[in-house]
Amino acid sequence: MRRMAGIVLAALLFACIMYAFTFVKTYDYNSSDYYYTDPIEGGKVNETVTGHYIENTKNETGAINAVTAIVVEYRGFDTLGEVTVLFTASTGVSMLLYSLHQRRKRREANLILKEGSKIVLPFILLTGAYIFIHGHLTPGGGFPGGSVIASGFLLMMVAYPKYFLKESRVSITESVAGMIFVLIGMLGLVFASYFLENFLSLGDVGRLFSAGIIPIIYIAIGFKVGAELSGIMNNLKGVEE
Repeated sequence: MRRMAGIVLAALLFACIMYAFTFVKTYDYNSSDYYYTDPIEGGKVNETVTGHYIENTKNETGAINAVTAIVVEYRGFDTLGEVTVLFTASTGVSMLLYSLHQRRKRREANLILKEGSKIVLPFILLTGAYIFIHGHLTPGGGFPGGSVIASGFLLMMVAYPKYFLKESRVSITESVAGMIFVLIGMLGLVFASYFLENFLSLGDVGRLFSAGIIPIIYIAIGFKVGAELSGIMNNLKGVEE
């Protein structure tokens, strides 16, 4: 009976989804109804939001990578919220696992993993730094770059059972990076007109030193994400299974 009820519910859900895709009216990109309303001037703007991003991102932000420009510039509050969520999760893990830390005997890694990790680690850190430093020029950014850096420290933790990160250094790195992010946003409020607005020169498009505050924010996010993920793994390693 339960099986039949599940099949019927699944069939109804599938039918509803097919109806939505088949009969619901889609937007006509050439219709004026699709144009968004300018919140400042009012009235319909003669372009779509996506069209505005595609056409004007390079001129308005100086960044070649439109995705990172949207994440940091146009939707900077969202990114700040994501970083805050990650910080909250990292803090929660640390608090939950603090009382569970226990010394236990760990199995030594083989020679290939131990020696290979020493060779690979600098390249992993360099790759992670490259990803978030060039986030405004190439695909990447603070989150993937910080994750790559954290993976390098994870490799060291796997290769060397006695390898632990100093929590004080991880905490300081994470805190300073977060404060830089917020400080850049406040400077935009002071020297421009709103929080996280660009107040620096856009420079020459395609150059490393360009796109205003975007590379600075991504460097801060890269260090912040790398420190938080490394701290989580560091706490997990010291927990009794």
